[in-house]
Amino acid sequence: MSPSSVSGPSSSKERLDRRVLLALAVGLLVSLAVAVVALRPSTSLALRAATWRQLGPQPIDNFSRSTGRIAGIAASATNPRRYYAAGAGGGVWRTTNAGVRWISVGDDLPILAIGAIAVDPHNDRVVYAGSGEANYAFHSNYGLGMFKTRNGGRTWEVLGADRFSGRTFSRIAVSTENSDVVLAAVARAGGTFPAREATKGHPRRNGPRGIFRSQNGGRSWKRLRGGLPNQAASDIVIDPANNHRLFAAIGEIFGHPRNGVYRSTDGGESWRRLRGGLPDKSVGRISIAIAPSDSSRVYALIARPANKGSNGGFSPGGASTLGVYRSDDGGSTWTLRHPGNLQSDGGYYYNAIAVQPTDPDTFYIGGLPLLRSTDGGASYLDVTPPHVDIHGIGFDASGRLLVADDGGVHRSSDRGIGWQVLNNRLGTIQFYPGLSLHPDDPEIVLAGTQDNGSNKRASGGTWTSVFGGDGGYTAIDQTNPNNVFVEFQGTGNLFRSSNGGLGFVAASAGISAGDRNCFLPPFQIDPNNASRMLYATHRIYESTNQGLSWQPISGDLTSGTPWAIRALVIAPSNSSTVYAATNDGRVQVSSDGGRTWHLALSGLRGWPRVTRELAVDPLDDRTVYLAVNRFGVDQIRVSRDRGLTWSSIDGDLPDRPAPAVAVHNDGMRRLLFLGTDAGVYLSDNEGGSWSRYGLGLPNAPVHDLVVDAERARLVVTTLGRGAWTIALP
Repeated sequence: MSPSSVSGPSSSKERLDRRVLLALAVGLLVSLAVAVVALRPSTSLALRAATWRQLGPQPIDNFSRSTGRIAGIAASATNPRRYYAAGAGGGVWRTTNAGVRWISVGDDLPILAIGAIAVDPHNDRVVYAGSGEANYAFHSNYGLGMFKTRNGGRTWEVLGADRFSGRTFSRIAVSTENSDVVLAAVARAGGTFPAREATKGHPRRNGPRGIFRSQNGGRSWKRLRGGLPNQAASDIVIDPANNHRLFAAIGEIFGHPRNGVYRSTDGGESWRRLRGGLPDKSVGRISIAIAPSDSSRVYALIARPANKGSNGGFSPGGASTLGVYRSDDGGSTWTLRHPGNLQSDGGYYYNAIAVQPTDPDTFYIGGLPLLRSTDGGASYLDVTPPHVDIHGIGFDASGRLLVADDGGVHRSSDRGIGWQVLNNRLGTIQFYPGLSLHPDDPEIVLAGTQDNGSNKRASGGTWTSVFGGDGGYTAIDQTNPNNVFVEFQGTGNLFRSSNGGLGFVAASAGISAGDRNCFLPPFQIDPNNASRMLYATHRIYESTNQGLSWQPISGDLTSGTPWAIRALVIAPSNSSTVYAATNDGRVQVSSDGGRTWHLALSGLRGWPRVTRELAVDPLDDRTVYLAVNRFGVDQIRVSRDRGLTWSSIDGDLPDRPAPAVAVHNDGMRRLLFLGTDAGVYLSDNEGGSWSRYGLGLPNAPVHDLVVDAERARLVVTTLGRGAWTIALP
């Protein structure tokens, strides 16, 4: 029927009748919708109740414009403006203008801990991202498979979820001859004290490791044997001149008799461990690089094994640089080219090497600094970018040097002499628990970050660094916000400002530096007495003069060395009630302000570092909530009698670790918020049912939650995607 043959209503009465019928129909539909909603639990509305607002930083406004750790960098082989970055906890990011601006791609992926990234050399829209970060920090999260995009990140496929979940990817390599051939180096998940704690108890954490190969673009995978052990693989490289020749590194960080460099000449069907001058003892993590312009030249950066012991969550130590080894005959013989100890004792954490594409004698090695050699390893020059701790080295299509580190992405056009910071809109900051809010200005937030210090968000939204190191817990005096407290890693590294964070002085007099700690000791200002503070090592310290001096008031709350206290909270309604959790799985309760304690729970596996796993009802000091950062357990429990008895209130929560919990109670309703490894969940019926809360929050681990009741909002920090806020429902 043509448009001209369509007839309209015959009269104004008919038009009126149709409007009446339409109104009646709409009214009926609305009534039905209301009835359906009324039958659902109220938390079913949580997803569309509000939208998250990002608070930043993207990046920090400091001298190096830092953002959070980038575990790897991959560039298009043909387009010098297209790069992809692997956020250690922040997902995949893409730039199409050579780093002028980044956008996140894949925020809804199952997990945002990305350990390795590779671009198809024939199609730079095809990208592989290996989830799970093989840098072995406690916050280097487990993976949930490999992710692949065919369109530059607009859509993703999850590959090998059953095959790889619970472990990590060290490296991914795509064949230069056949894009369907993909190789992956798979390792165990991070953590060194105790080993593998970053798996958080994932049921497949002990699954197969080593070198895997796909011959159909990642749809299916085969673990390559033929001489390779079932041990952590720390690298895999393909000879660009002969894709049948492969080099693999078996580099279990604590050492293993079969650690070493392996070579295959048949595409991975069979392997031979290489000797010929390579060490066969005291070998830890290994990285390998082939010179693109001369594939007979191969380099290996080898660290010593890490120690398994640790003092309360610090670096295990021991993993210093064993050496750089060079081969001029494709791996048959090797010579040592020692650069000194560029990895300190952290060769398990930072270990990277790459060769300049046009010059086999020029290569770069990354540890704490970045070193360059232009004579095949005879000498080295420090060419460290604006941020230390190097995790990935690459080159763009025009040959410019790209570096991924604990401060983001950096680029050099002159082989490391000068550097550009490429962090604009790259929001991958990893916040630790312990954020603080300003009592008068809702835009001011103070929080500590992984390797980027303690940072303050100003009223205009700019984040600036106020203190260095790994920033931990913070505190703002709610009666006088000029009084601010920050810390960096280790016992007693607590500092106080009386001018809002413009300057700091030590505030640790009386705290024994020899006390065990959870890397970043938790502390708190008494919510009912701003002059009183508590600080936790393996015991409790008290200050009654705003941190000017301290004295221990408790005994050891743990089972002994090497454990420490990882969570501490003073009940808002009664300062005599204090709760603490330790990293050997204990929950302790005090009714006299922290002097004497009784054991409420034990045997709770969780997290070796500082947490926000305890929350006390603001109106009832007897009611406390406990979140557990682990798979396969009750992720949230409640006690309504100061820890004498506990009940699980998991309800219909998914089985995901939960690092943080918060509770809002205004006398009329009680809301529970749970921070998980994939967003925030809400319950308004005491855990009977839970819903993912809010729109727009990436699937990043939420490690801190603070209810701002005065402003009816929730503020959270994530381990990889910065800080966010949302209205209370």
